[in-house]
Order: sequence, then structure tokens, then C-alpha cells
Amino acid sequence: MPRVWVSVGSNIARETNIRGGVTALRELFGELVVSPVYETAAVGFDGAAFLNLVVGFYSEQSPRALHGLMHEIEARFGRERNAEKFASRTLDLDVLTYGDSVSDDGGKHLPRDEILRYAFVLAPLADVAADEVHPEVGKTYAQLWAEFDGARDLSRIDATPIFAD
Repeated sequence: MPRVWVSVGSNIARETNIRGGVTALRELFGELVVSPVYETAAVGFDGAAFLNLVVGFYSEQSPRALHGLMHEIEARFGRERNAEKFASRTLDLDVLTYGDSVSDDGGKHLPRDEILRYAFVLAPLADVAADEVHPEVGKTYAQLWAEFDGARDLSRIDATPIFAD
């Protein structure tokens, strides 16, 4: 069964939506590996800062089915899809990897190119999957993070208040 990594982000009611999104994923997939949480400035538009993290789980569902489930969860938390790629979001859930597969199943390329482009995706992925190898680049996520030459404008935050019961 492949390990799936999903990025989780929010810049609207951030703590509430992150907690709700992670809870929804746990209800669907069981035990999750949860990365540290990072705060980052909005990228590509003027907006409130985001909270970002990565969660991992095992699933036999296809990438297409997983993309659909992520959209359903986002909608439950008020995510409105529009033409703007860069905009504020109540909840953003993106399947990043599906085991070591390289695929376009479901209309989204896996592994997602955001892994190599954005610190707010790569840093938390390197935290929880340091020794896993990017299936297209052939380097571990720890190596990719060590070599990352993009902006590193992110700060790890104490997530205890977010996930406190």
C-alpha cells in the first residue's frame, strides 16, 4: 500500500481549518504522520500569512480518488474554487506524492512540482520523510532541502494550541 503525502495549508481561520482538515484526514485514513507547522507569507498575492504542514498516511485509493476526497474536505471547510491560482484559502489540501509513483492520474502530476519550488512544501516534507526519495529527481527530501535555493521565508511554530483537544 503506497504512502501518500498531502500538503495542508490555510490563511483564513487558520488554526480552526488546519485542525479540522487534519481531523477529517485522520477520520478517513486512520493514523497520520504530521509534520511540524510552518508560518509563511502568502505567495503570489497580498494576503494573510499561511500555516502549512504535511501529513502522511497509507492508502490503496487511486490518486484520482484521493484528489476528489481532498476537494470534498476543502469544500466542507468553505473552500471556494475560482479561477485565481493565488488567493486566500480556508483550506488547501494537495496530494504531493503517491508512493514512488510518477503519474498524471486524476489530472494532477505526481509528484507535485510544488515540492521542488516552495519551501513551505519541501521543509515539512523533509521533516517527516527525510530519507524518502523523490521519484523523478532521485534525491532524498533531506538532500533536496539542503540544496534548496529558493526563498526560505518560513518559521516553524508551536502547533500545540492547534492540535490541543
